[in-house]
Amino acid sequence: MRMIRILLAFLVLALPAVSFGQFGISIAIGPPALPVYEQPICPGDGYLWTPGYWAYNDEVSDYYWVPGTWIQAPEVGFLWTPGYWGWRGGGFFFNEGYWGEHIGFYGGINYGFGYFGEGYGGGRWDHGHFFYNRSVSNVNITIIHNVYNTRIENVTENRVSYNGGKGGIEAHANSEQEAAAHERHVPAVAAQTEHVQTARANPELRASANHGNPPIAATSRPGEPGEHAPAGKESAEAPKSGSGAEANGAHAAVHPNDLTPIARPAPANSGNAKADRKYEQNQDKLIAKQTQERQNLQQKQEAEHQQKANANNQKLEQKHQQQTQQLAERHSAQQQSLQSRQPQQRPPKR
Repeated sequence: MRMIRILLAFLVLALPAVSFGQFGISIAIGPPALPVYEQPICPGDGYLWTPGYWAYNDEVSDYYWVPGTWIQAPEVGFLWTPGYWGWRGGGFFFNEGYWGEHIGFYGGINYGFGYFGEGYGGGRWDHGHFFYNRSVSNVNITIIHNVYNTRIENVTENRVSYNGGKGGIEAHANSEQEAAAHERHVPAVAAQTEHVQTARANPELRASANHGNPPIAATSRPGEPGEHAPAGKESAEAPKSGSGAEANGAHAAVHPNDLTPIARPAPANSGNAKADRKYEQNQDKLIAKQTQERQNLQQKQEAEHQQKANANNQKLEQKHQQQTQQLAERHSAQQQSLQSRQPQQRPPKR
């Protein structure tokens, strides 16, 4: 059997590749369905989401889950095109993912969180900065301010993890995706490669052990402890309001004390001393007001914990997380509103 696999590997290398990075042995049975999981909160500005997928370990003849994770792009303006399994010549072959300026074809697979089968809706580059779409990307807006909100409708909930073959996704590359495949690419960075090796070495991530429900479904960063795959939420589904991305996921602030301290903006320097002083006074008032609101909500939540000390805290924590997120979003909007009225520097007199 080992010799047959080796011969198949050479056969694949001899065949013309139909997409970027197609290689490996032919697998007769396709990978399991994509598991159900939450997207961890983005660890910092500049990280891009790379969805989880099933890889194959030839040594044990089994699929294993590579958890989704946040990765820093190797170059400004680069996006990640996920890899995918595709049917060809009587078997499944894996097409490696890659970094490039445009999203290429990834088999029509609905990986979720912006990768809904075609293109990417989780964010975009703009003047050297990556902006996150909060409707599908889990970001903490108290830390990351380069965000926007574009709701993606009519997302098909499909957990099939391969293209072609029996029961597979019937999708083909369009002209734009074919053009993207011929652009300059960068393969997976070192952190991604190490992430895959870590997953490969974990027996619990093998499909035969977890039956399609891996214990570590996603991580905030490569190699970090991950999130379990909770029942009741499709990985391919865009997060609903008040949960998922908008609630900042499992690692989000649950109580106001978990939030980062309120940052004071840089002093105004418009050249108009009176206007600058008034603006900074307004900033001081807003920060004091928001700090007091945090303290009030913290005290209220602590009182609720004492009242329900012997009860199941799961629903209470979910309630507190939603309250805290709503408070953070309201405070962020207030800060942005005030900063939009910051005195502007006067043009020099001629």
